Amino acid sequence: MIEKTIVIVDDEPRAREGIKRTLSTYSEGQYDLHLFDNAKEALSFIEQETVHLLITDIQMAEMDGLALVSALDAQKETPAVIVVSAYSDFNYAKEALRLQVTNYLVKPVKKNELIEATEAALEKQATLKKQAMINEIVDDELLKINDQHQHFSRSIKEAITYIDDFYDQPISLKEVAHHVHLNASYLSTLFKDELKISFVEYLTRIRIQHAKQLLLTSDLNVTEVAEAVGYHTPKYFNKVFREFEGTTPGAYRKNV
Repeated sequence: MIEKTIVIVDDEPRAREGIKRTLSTYSEGQYDLHLFDNAKEALSFIEQETVHLLITDIQMAEMDGLALVSALDAQKETPAVIVVSAYSDFNYAKEALRLQVTNYLVKPVKKNELIEATEAALEKQATLKKQAMINEIVDDELLKINDQHQHFSRSIKEAITYIDDFYDQPISLKEVAHHVHLNASYLSTLFKDELKISFVEYLTRIRIQHAKQLLLTSDLNVTEVAEAVGYHTPKYFNKVFREFEGTTPGAYRKNV
C-alpha cells in the first residue's frame, strides 16, 4: 500500500487528535498525517506539498473550512476533501456539495464512518488522478484514428498494427510496406487518404504518446525514454517532442 498524505484541520485539539488516532491505528503507518489548528497554515502546507486528502472542520476562526476548500481551486493538484462539522446544517452541506467535497460528516464522528469516508475519498482521488493522467497522455489525433479503425482497408489496419508493435524499433515506410505486401509509395498514399496524416506523422505520434506515458509513470531518464520509444539520438527526440508538445521532455515531466 502506497503511503498517502492526509491533512487534518480542526481548532479543537481533542477532535483533531481523535481523527489522527483513529486513522493512524487503522492504517498501521500507511497514512502520513499532518495536523493543523487553523486553515491558513494548512493551506500553506498544501500549496507546498502533495496532499491526497484534506479533512477539515467548518467552524474555525479567521478562515473557515469551506473557505479553505474554496481556496484549493487555485491548486494544480487538489486533494480529496472530507468536511467535518458539529452542525447538521443544510446550507453548509449545500455549499460543501457545490465545492465538490467528497463527504460531509457530522460530529461526533463514528470511527467506522471516518474510516469508510477516508477510504472512499482516497479511492476517488486516485481515480480522478489516473483519469487526468490518461487525458494528458492521449493524443486527440490518434483517438480520431482509433475511432475510424473499422473503416480502414486491410492493408492500413495491418500497417497500424505493425507500427504499434514495433514503434520502439528503427522501422521505415519501406519496411512496413514490405510487411503488408505493398510498395512504399502506394502505402504512403493510403496513409494520407485514409488516416489524413502521413506515415511519418503517425509513427511519430505513437512514439510521443508512449514517451509521455513513460515520462509520467517511470523513473527512466530522458535518454532512456528516447531509446525506449525508438529514438537513439536524444537531441533529435527532444526536437521532435518539442514540435508536438511545445515543450521539452524534461519540462513536460516536471510540469504535468
